[in-house]
This record gives sequence, C-alpha cells and structure tokens, in this order.
Amino acid sequence: MKAIMVMFDSLNRRFLPPYGCDWVEAPNFERLARNSAVFHNCYAGSMPCMPARRELHTGRYNFLHRAWGPLEPFDDSVPEILRNNGVYTHLVTDHQHYWEDGGATYHNRFSTYEFFRGQEGDAWKGRVPEPGSALDPRKHEGMRRQDRINRAFLKEEADHPQTRVFDAGIEFIRTNTDRDRWFVQIECFDPHEPFFSPDRYKRHNRDPDKEPPLDWPDYKRVDQPPEIVQQVRDEYAALLAMCDHSLGRVLDVMDELDLWKDTLLIVCTDHGYLLGEHGWWAKMVQPWYDETIHTPLFIWDPRCEARDRREALVQTIDFGPTLLDFFGLPLTPDMEGRPLTGTLATDVPVRKGALFGTFGGHVCVTDGRHVYMRAPKDAANSPLYQHTLMPTHMRWRFPPGELEGAELHPPFSFTKNVPILRMPGYDAGRASAFDFGTLLFDLATDPGQQRPLIDDEVELRMIELMLDLMRRNDAPPSQFERLGLPAEGKADRSHLLAERQADRSGAAERGG
Repeated sequence: MKAIMVMFDSLNRRFLPPYGCDWVEAPNFERLARNSAVFHNCYAGSMPCMPARRELHTGRYNFLHRAWGPLEPFDDSVPEILRNNGVYTHLVTDHQHYWEDGGATYHNRFSTYEFFRGQEGDAWKGRVPEPGSALDPRKHEGMRRQDRINRAFLKEEADHPQTRVFDAGIEFIRTNTDRDRWFVQIECFDPHEPFFSPDRYKRHNRDPDKEPPLDWPDYKRVDQPPEIVQQVRDEYAALLAMCDHSLGRVLDVMDELDLWKDTLLIVCTDHGYLLGEHGWWAKMVQPWYDETIHTPLFIWDPRCEARDRREALVQTIDFGPTLLDFFGLPLTPDMEGRPLTGTLATDVPVRKGALFGTFGGHVCVTDGRHVYMRAPKDAANSPLYQHTLMPTHMRWRFPPGELEGAELHPPFSFTKNVPILRMPGYDAGRASAFDFGTLLFDLATDPGQQRPLIDDEVELRMIELMLDLMRRNDAPPSQFERLGLPAEGKADRSHLLAERQADRSGAAERGG
C-alpha cells in the first residue's frame, strides 16, 4: 500500500470547475473529479499556513491555544508515526515557512525531505542594496524586494519552484514504484500570492515592462476598480492553470504505473483566498468567509474505488487519521480527527460540527449548513493567552518583552502530563473580529454569505455545538471568557439573547 498527498496552498474551490466554476480552465482537476470522491463539505480548521499544517500532523485543532508556531514536544505527528511503524515518508515542497523559526519542527518528522527555493520573498538570493539606498523597514516591502530579486533567477518554467517540486515528487514515485509502504507529500506553495506564472498560462498579453503584473494584492479591503480586480483574478487563474498542469503530471504517472490499484491519493489545500469577494483581498484581516475556509478535497481510495460526490462534513484534522487508517495503524488518544474510510465508501458522517478560526479572531462553527462566527465580547479581546513550549512566531522568536509575563500553566488533556507556558497573546484582535461582530449565515439560502441571519433558535443551537467542540478540545478557560460563553454547563438563554441584541446594535454602529 502506498499514499500520495498533493497539497496546494490558498486554493479557492470556487475557481475549480468540479465545484461549479465556468470560466477557469482546469482539465486535470476535472479529470481528477472523474476518478475520485469529491468532497463538497470540507472545511479547514486552524488558520493560516502553519497552524493548518499542525492539524495535518496532529489530527487536532491548534487555534484555541496558540497562534502560528512549530510542532510542540508533546505533539503526535502522523508522518513520524508512519515512519516509526515501517512506512517510509518523504516530503517535497517549496513552502519556505517550514524553514523559518515558526515551522522548523515539521519537516524533520519525515524520513527524508527536499526543499526548493524562491517562493514569496523567500530569503534566497543575496543582493546588497545600491550605495546610498536603504532597505524599506516595512516587512512586507522587504519581502517584495526579495521576491523581485528571486524572480530574476526563475526565467524558465523548469526553474519555477512549483515545477521542481513536482519533478522531485514524480522522481520519488518512479524510483519507489516497486516498493511497498511509503507516503509522499508533494506540497507546493502555489497558488498562494504572488501569482507568478509563465506567460503560456495567462489569458492576456500585457507587456510586463509597461504594465507590471498585478499579482500580489495587499491584505486589505478592495479599493481598486472592477477591471483591476479582474486583472488580479486573471493572474490567480493563470497560476491555477499551472497548478492544474502539475496535477496532470501526477495523474499521468498514476495511469502509467497503474498506481490506482494500490495507492491512496489525496489532493487538498490548507485554505482558500479572497479575490475581491466580500470587498476584500486575501485572508486573516476579515472573517473566515466561505471562499477562505470551505476547501476543495479529492480522495481516491483503492479499497472502495469511490468516484462520486460526498456530502459528509469533514475537516483538515481528518487527513492524518485517514493516512494512519490506510496503513493499518491506530489513532492516538489525542486525535480529534477521524478516518474518512467509511465516508469514502458510503458517505457516512464523522462529525456533527466543525470548528475553525484563527488565534485571537472569531471562533467559528459549522454544521454544514449554518456557519456561526462568534466575536469577542469587547474591543479589548481579552483575556487572550498563548499556550506553548515553542515560543516562536512566523519568522522570529518571542522577544523577551513577550515572555516577561509568562507563567507555567498546568497540563492540558493533550500535553501528556507536561505543563506549558502561558503568556499574554501579543496579537489580540488582529483579525478585528469585534468590529465585524458576531455573524450567523445560512449557506442553503445565502451561499454567498451576503445576508447575516438573525435567528435566536439557530444561534443558540450553534452556540451549544461550539461549546461542545471547544470543551472536547480542552480549550483554555480564557477563550470562553473572551467570547462571553460559559466554560461549563449550558449557555444562559436570556443572557445570551440580550447580549446579542447589544452586539447587533454595536456592530451596526461600527459598520461591521
């Protein structure tokens, strides 16, 4: 038995023909849909990149306890469990966050790994600024400068990190096709911004010297005219076409080597991306709308050979358990995800609800139809604490000032009797959840999430579902307090309804 995971970053399901898109050409995603189970109710959990990857490894939520960071000493890691039980695991990726401070413990869980340089301002090629000039102190502008330098070394399609990732992944498959019990994760950063792709994938013929490519939107509200928004969407679609081509290369190898008979194939993403929808670019600074959190998922399992639509509610936390089950290994007691074996065979449900969100932002829950986004009870967004033994952010270590208030916290249910550091969350409110207010949507009647629903009975039901999932996750008491929810017992109906009426009025005044 063998397994392949093809993972893209920031893949918006609404740009894919199998999910209803009628203007983007992606023939290999359509080909994949004809040869796999297509999941229509898959949701990400902890956002964004590395929190999502922690879920891939551990099969449990991250965002209620901690922001971006490495695997913890007490974390179960599916690639490591596989490796320790005789399954060879290999990672090929151009995702530079694995090699930064906030991701440095993930890749070493695999038996072997390969990394290809040059994506999104990756600190790769060195070029000292011209005499008399200075580096822009703003972090994002520094990344853009580095990206311009890197692109000078990516002239041909063969040079692109995405191409090299799929070259290496296919090389691994070909090299080991006659061997048994292996798993390869072919993970590319695309179609994450910047949307840099060869000209042959583009739908337009603009001169890059006269018209710089509009391929890297800022994380903010859209303030460009519709024609500019469409140009950015075209650049995303061009990069998606390149991803589709790369996916086709894997499908070709599956056909050529007859791997469909004994190889599990998972094609997935960590989250989606806003390209002007809801008046926003990107992610993180707005609520987790459907385009960012409701993700595409395709799975081929040779044991059941399902090739049709699946409606059961599933999440990223289920991917690791599915791999363990495929190789006949038990789940660890701390895993909240469930194997999708039965869902693949007969669409049997594995959960009634799914949590999702980002540290310090809305805590959200869906039952597959309704989506409830709970905002903090006040603008201070407190109390909010980080709980970690690996105090690093994306690209830097926690500075001493952040650690001054650290204290030792008793173990959580999943820390294996290990106490943990607790310190104030430095990025409280970064998602401006209080300004947006608490939101409730009915995807059956409002799939575009344009009309927040006011329905007290539905809201109370979704609160109870959220409370159940938070408690199962052993969420810190501070999270319940921050949201104005009880850590134990049922929510008080009269108190919550009065609180929500005030919240609606306040959100309207703030323009949320």
